[in-house]
Amino acid sequence: MFKPLTGKYDQGPAHLMVYAGVGGEDAKDWADMLFRMYFKYAQKRGWKVLVTEDRGMEIHGDFVYGTLKNEMGVHRLVRISPFSSKQLRHTSFALIEIVPILPDVEHKKLVIPPEDLKVELSRSSGPGGQNVNKRETAVRIVHLPTGISAGSQQERSQPQNKEKAMALLKSKLMALMIAQRKQQLSDLRTKVKPEWGNQIRSYVLNPYKMVKDHRTGTQSSQPEKVLEGDLDKFIESELQL
Repeated sequence: MFKPLTGKYDQGPAHLMVYAGVGGEDAKDWADMLFRMYFKYAQKRGWKVLVTEDRGMEIHGDFVYGTLKNEMGVHRLVRISPFSSKQLRHTSFALIEIVPILPDVEHKKLVIPPEDLKVELSRSSGPGGQNVNKRETAVRIVHLPTGISAGSQQERSQPQNKEKAMALLKSKLMALMIAQRKQQLSDLRTKVKPEWGNQIRSYVLNPYKMVKDHRTGTQSSQPEKVLEGDLDKFIESELQL
């Protein structure tokens, strides 16, 4: 029985990066193999894939992040090294990082509930605090949940000052949201190093053939198929955790 994908970002797209770890040229080659594996898996799911950088891709579709988020971690490969003239068995590591692609915050789409706002009116003042207008045309708007405020008094009419104050308030709130988004992404990034002892899954091509997930115990004796994007069994078992 799968757990429902109800996380904050589960329904949306994701950015997947592969980082080569310990293992020299073998590790770089292993990172390339993993990149191809996830690329093919995404294509099989009918998701749209955009290569963004070296070993990086954006994946767009339904529930991409929720489906893939548990793939984040260290992946280990054991094989006869194609870079060894002595045909030695070699162990390589690579790190998979998956973070959600957060929607852009657009100024025009930022809607603030009226009950979250406190509008304060006052007379416009000139240099030295002199009142230059007998009517209350100056406007200050406070966003109650955050305490952020913005004001305007340079226009002649109250509606114009209110419009300017609201635009400034939205700009301040957008800056706050962008900062919070950066922090959220930082919190979601893995802090694990791609090295021995941290692996979540092992792919063994020699002396025997097996892929084993160390969290769920799920195994496959056909690593070639797994590396061609046949990940359903592993991802389905993750969704039961």
